[in-house]
Amino acid sequence: MKNKSYPLKFTPPWEKNAGFGRKHKPCTRNHTKIIANPGIVMKVLRRKKIIIFLAYFLLVALTMLNLANYKWTKEPQQCNQPMQGLNFRSRSDVRLIYKAPQVKKRQLVYVLTTWRSGSSFFGELFNQNPDVFFLYEPMWHIWQKLYPGDAVSLQGAARDMLSSLYRCDFSVFQLYNTPGGKNITSLGLFGASLNKVICSYPLCTSYRKEVVGMVDDKVCKKCPPQNLQLLEQECLKYNTIVIKGVRILDINVLGPLMEDPSLNLKVIHLVRDPRAVANSRIKSRHGLIRENLQVVRSRDPKLRRVPFVDANHRINKKDGSDYHSIGAMEVICERMTKTLQTALHPPRWFKGKYMTVRYEDLAENPVKTVQNVYRFVNLSANHNIEIFAMNMTTGTSASTKPFIVSSRNATQAASAWRTVLSYQQIKQVEEYCQHAMSLLGYLRVRTAGDAKDLSRSLLTLPKI
Repeated sequence: MKNKSYPLKFTPPWEKNAGFGRKHKPCTRNHTKIIANPGIVMKVLRRKKIIIFLAYFLLVALTMLNLANYKWTKEPQQCNQPMQGLNFRSRSDVRLIYKAPQVKKRQLVYVLTTWRSGSSFFGELFNQNPDVFFLYEPMWHIWQKLYPGDAVSLQGAARDMLSSLYRCDFSVFQLYNTPGGKNITSLGLFGASLNKVICSYPLCTSYRKEVVGMVDDKVCKKCPPQNLQLLEQECLKYNTIVIKGVRILDINVLGPLMEDPSLNLKVIHLVRDPRAVANSRIKSRHGLIRENLQVVRSRDPKLRRVPFVDANHRINKKDGSDYHSIGAMEVICERMTKTLQTALHPPRWFKGKYMTVRYEDLAENPVKTVQNVYRFVNLSANHNIEIFAMNMTTGTSASTKPFIVSSRNATQAASAWRTVLSYQQIKQVEEYCQHAMSLLGYLRVRTAGDAKDLSRSLLTLPKI
């Protein structure tokens, strides 16, 4: 029996009844049924709300953590102190509100002056300030070590020492120590026994830095000598460092330091009538023998000079007692004139960093002068400092020692030269210092009678 063949019929899948006669229902969604069922719709919306709420909560939490991080790392801001000077770029720029506090830049000051100009008293106005780290004549070590080097050749070494000291690096003192000698201590620095920082707590218990009053050198010498590293640590605590020196002869030597952006150096030029300086140098000539020789060696040998006349009217007597004292005034006034000329035509690095103070103005009005000086170096003149300045310039006593600061009548001391120097000596100093005197407002005398007439003022307004 033959098998019966069945023909196969191919039906495309897209036609109805495809697949061996089976009927397939079209896959269509019944949207009407879903919409008609409100429970499903509410369930979907509820899930979306939960997701949105969680996302919003997470965003708020992250924002609060970010603000808290700023708050914890910054110093607190007082509510009664409004923030000024903030220019907001946008409300969302939160970082502008929480700016890092600016560190106050250290103020550096150099008192530029010469011997016998009242600089010891003027330096005490800073030495007594509890906010000032003060150094007295640190370049003395250079001149002693490199003697008999002339004054001009030592200017570069003096500037390099200042550069280190203003950075509180006192290791530079060891360069001028005696070979094989002991390391220099705090009491080994020149003028240390009168320094309020060295003689006060915490380096010594004899004095308190915040108490205004002169230091007794006999008491301070009993303080324990401290390592210079400890003095460096004290130096770093102060925002104002003042150094007084007489061994920088011209402000242009300090130009590299004043121009250095890492230093904030200002210079106070303390000046005094050159005739009064010469008179005081003659009185203290035995204590300035080495310094006078070093300065006189700096004179230009090619210059023609008027004959020197001493107090006994002896001409060209080079071994006379006053020869080096007055002869040094030539170099001092020459360098002073260069400083004043720079002040008249200041370069870019000079502007706003220089101030001239006449000793005569300080003696006549000490309180006003102190206020002006402190304002220039960004210090506040407290009442105790003003009383100290007043007492030191209106005293009645006068020390017989030339390098000791004492209370005296400063006005009388400023004009004492007029009755002590001979007319020939006065004319000699005026010949050396005529340009500096003209710029600083010191009038020349015409006759011997003009010098002796104390009722006639020899001061006028300075041109600086």
